[in-house]
Formats: sequence, C-alpha cells, structure tokens
Amino acid sequence: MLTDLITSSLAELLGGLAGILLLAVAGRARLRRRAARRVAPAEIRDVRQARTYTLPGTLAPDGCPVKVISTRPAGTILYHSGPVGREKFELTDFVLSDGTYAAEPLSRYQ
Repeated sequence: MLTDLITSSLAELLGGLAGILLLAVAGRARLRRRAARRVAPAEIRDVRQARTYTLPGTLAPDGCPVKVISTRPAGTILYHSGPVGREKFELTDFVLSDGTYAAEPLSRYQ
C-alpha cells in the first residue's frame, strides 16, 4: 500500500522538485544580472586610470604648457614648483580641447 502511494505520486514529486529548482536558478540569474548592473563606473573603481592634467598658465622651460600625469581623483590638491615659486593646483574632471584634463590654479585666486 505504501509502495503504491509512493509510485503513484513520484511523478508529481519530481515535477515539484524540478519546478523549485527552475525557480531557484532563474532567481539566482536575475540577482547576478542586477549585481552586474550595479558595478561602479571606471573612474570610481579602485583601479584608476592615469590621466594627463594640464597646468594652465604654467610653462615648461621649452615654452610648452606643463603637463602632469596622475591617478589621483578630481578634487586632489597638488603643488608645482616653477620659476614663480610653489603654486597650488586642484585636479578637475574638465576635459580641455587637447584631450587632457584641467588642473585649476588655486594659488592665483588668493
């Protein structure tokens, strides 16, 4: 009698387990897709790309604008020693026409 009960409901049991497994796999795939969309942009990730910053109004000995390469984020303050003395610059996200980023001269506004 117990054997008849198990054999008659085996198909329903396997179908129910298959349904639960299918729902679990679909839910897991959906969560992974959501997590992939929440990845931060490249500028915010821990691995930062090196950017070239132009220090406007500051000239190198050859007469070209001074350019600095940095992996620091925008808002970082840096100091440049030139013929005028030590100047303070803030790195920005503003892209200049030559493709480099601008470094705002802070010491000139004081």
